[in-house]
Amino acid sequence: MLKKIISLCLILGISSMQAIAIDKPEIGNKVNDKEYPKADAVLPHPKSNDQADFVIEGGIEKNIDMTLDKCIELALGNNPQINSAFHDILASDARIKQVWSNYFPQVSWQTGYTRIRQLQLSDALGQNLQFNYFILGQITLQQMLYDFGVTQNQATIKRLDYEAYKTTLGATINEVIYQTKDAYYNLLFAFENKKVAEDTVNKFEMFYNQAKAFYEIGMNPKVDVTIAEVNLSNAKLQLIQADNAVNLAVAKLNNVMGVPFIDKYNVQERLTYHPVSITFNKAIDIARDARPELKLAELKVESANQTLKLVKKSYFPTLSVEGQLQIGGKSWTSNHGYNIGGYLNFPTINGMLIKNEIQEARYLYDKELANAKNTQNQIYLEIQNAFLTLQEKQNQMPVALLQVKQAKENYELSYGRYRVGEANPTELKDAQINYQQAQLNYYNALYQYNSAKAQLEKSIGKNLAPETEDIVELNENG
Repeated sequence: MLKKIISLCLILGISSMQAIAIDKPEIGNKVNDKEYPKADAVLPHPKSNDQADFVIEGGIEKNIDMTLDKCIELALGNNPQINSAFHDILASDARIKQVWSNYFPQVSWQTGYTRIRQLQLSDALGQNLQFNYFILGQITLQQMLYDFGVTQNQATIKRLDYEAYKTTLGATINEVIYQTKDAYYNLLFAFENKKVAEDTVNKFEMFYNQAKAFYEIGMNPKVDVTIAEVNLSNAKLQLIQADNAVNLAVAKLNNVMGVPFIDKYNVQERLTYHPVSITFNKAIDIARDARPELKLAELKVESANQTLKLVKKSYFPTLSVEGQLQIGGKSWTSNHGYNIGGYLNFPTINGMLIKNEIQEARYLYDKELANAKNTQNQIYLEIQNAFLTLQEKQNQMPVALLQVKQAKENYELSYGRYRVGEANPTELKDAQINYQQAQLNYYNALYQYNSAKAQLEKSIGKNLAPETEDIVELNENG
């Protein structure tokens, strides 16, 4: 019955994430072989001479060429969230062994000294009877034989907790990979903005020199030089802001990777547009096998069910055997003895307490069923939002690129008119600013597209292969 309920509430299900495999990306509506890794692939481990993992502790060789793949490797090896989730797994494994320790024998040893005065005999016989009582050693050995499944239920709950922590680690890895991708794309976007700002400064400097030359030969008035000088100052201010934005983006990326004190590195990639083709139903199918949160919800339901079974056994007895050896008496070794026996120990039963504990456990079980259904709905909504957002950003790309081409053409025409004295500085400034803004809009669209793609990959738990290897980007001349 439980499996039927879980299957109804968790339609999406989950299977173990596959390990990283590097291969050529497949074409179209497929999943890339280089998938989100499972926990075992990225757990911290001692480095040997044969291993050259790209994992650092706050330092890296200077002038290294950084790529997205290297950033992800750094994040998987150094992000403290992953390390914290990993140690939760280790602690959970220790708790399983603690529960099974109930089946191990318990040994105790006791020694002592007692001064005894028999007051009742003293009143009857008219004399005080006093003596010493020594315990040289009292060794007790106790072994629990059977507790009618209580320890087994407790161990099952702890094992489910262990699986839940492993699943949480997988979800943490997915989140860290997404954060790394988004921060990396944001850094590339900041670099592109800086390049546009530098190009704008160069153009306005050229305009200033041109206006100054026209003024010196008497073709244009002094106001044209002043306008060009103001435009140049504004462009330099924007360049300063763009340069600072790069530094902030680097700091954010380093923090996500878990290496905030890393030395400077060279980013070798640029924002690119790799279209992907995937249907919404395909995205849902992938998520059924890849989202750790679905497996986590299923584990919580089963854990609540095991807790309900455990509470129902609150009145069960415990069967055990015990042996005891004692040496002592009026002297340290005057007496000795032993006893051995079996015991069926019944707990103190409070019927009202147990009844309400069972009701509480049943309500919590129903709550986890509802939470599992809610998790399924939330993941469905998350995938839907990511899918629609990706479609929107993908549709914006051709328009953004066309705007750049149109703005560039308009700028070239205005600049040509200005060189022959047919256009005024205001017209040229407007054309240049429109061209600059079109470039910024294009790179912003590129960043939003790549970020939306990363969000969809995080939502389904897999990397998507590009539909084509063609790269759509602006050349160095715009």
